[in-house]
Amino acid sequence: MSVVRRLAPQLRGALSTTGWRTRFAPAPTGFLHLGHLVNAVHVWGIARAYGGRILLRVEDHDATRCRPEYEAALHEDLAWLGLDRDLGSETVRQSDRDAYYTAAFAALSTRGLTYACVCTRREIAAAQPRAAGEELCYPGTCRDRGVDPAVTQARRVRMADGVESFDDLRLGAQRQEPGTQCGDLLVRDRNGHWTYQFAVVVDDLAQEIDVIIRGEDLLSSTGRQWQLARLLGRRTMPQVLHHALVTHPDGTKLSKSNGDTSIRERRRDGVSAAALFGEAAWLAGLQASPRALTLDDLAGLFV
Repeated sequence: MSVVRRLAPQLRGALSTTGWRTRFAPAPTGFLHLGHLVNAVHVWGIARAYGGRILLRVEDHDATRCRPEYEAALHEDLAWLGLDRDLGSETVRQSDRDAYYTAAFAALSTRGLTYACVCTRREIAAAQPRAAGEELCYPGTCRDRGVDPAVTQARRVRMADGVESFDDLRLGAQRQEPGTQCGDLLVRDRNGHWTYQFAVVVDDLAQEIDVIIRGEDLLSSTGRQWQLARLLGRRTMPQVLHHALVTHPDGTKLSKSNGDTSIRERRRDGVSAAALFGEAAWLAGLQASPRALTLDDLAGLFV
């Protein structure tokens, strides 16, 4: 059975009402590449097919890696692809939302759910032998040490034991144990930057995101984000779909940091937007060949 035929019944059942909200949320740490376009094909295709609204969020929480020229290029690429026509007029930037993150953190702190942490990633890794590919889990070293908040800006949130269960619209039923998978969650690093795991949960709650469509590399983050969202007062979790990643022959995913060919380079080489949409859909397994697709064709991939 094709990916499309397998997905359509779940999508029809889960997205039966119009006006639901999803987001396209790239980080401006490099230029958009085919991996981002695969995500865009899913986001725009599913939203157009099932009556969703798309919000643009620039996830520039990492001030050390994000650059304004990459954000400018992001908007240029979206306009060239025609994707901007489905976006609202407002762009949300995480770098503008410190007050929201501070307030959310304060709400957790008043309940005794946060603490200062002086552990480095190297120290955590050294204390926890892992198998190849196994996720690093914080062992709770500073949880009850009473670290003076004045000596570090790093903060963690206490994660409870137990299972987080959810249904992925592509992958089916999932069970995760955040307490043993990742341990207490780092929500602000030692440089004072809010982390991805924290910022994305606060933003999805504040923006009332109903459906999250993202790459399969973030599947393991879902349980911890659901638990954190409940701590912040979210009662109904979003629907979630994790799509397959575009990878190199050795299995590694495309990456801006690895210098993978960007959308704008392909554009300069004379490749059309329709050809890129078609290539992305083919790489994602959404069609049998890389035939060109227009923006208006994307909805048809998911019905």
